[in-house]
Amino acid sequence: MDNAKIERINALARKSKSVGLTEEEKKEQAALRKEFIAAIRMNVRTQLDNISIQEEDGSVTNLGEKYGNKERH
Repeated sequence: MDNAKIERINALARKSKSVGLTEEEKKEQAALRKEFIAAIRMNVRTQLDNISIQEEDGSVTNLGEKYGNKERH
């Protein structure tokens, strides 16, 4: 997600608190938030897929192989 979209989310949030939003702006805000959350989830999943944990017995468990690697939409 680019900075322009994040700034637009913030502008809509400020406007919502001060004067309120039109129906179109509410729809735009919901769509932008949905896109933002999807981007965050993808980033977190990518990070988790690349984490390995050394178990007490010395073996190494890759969290991506154990829990992740699900098809992303």
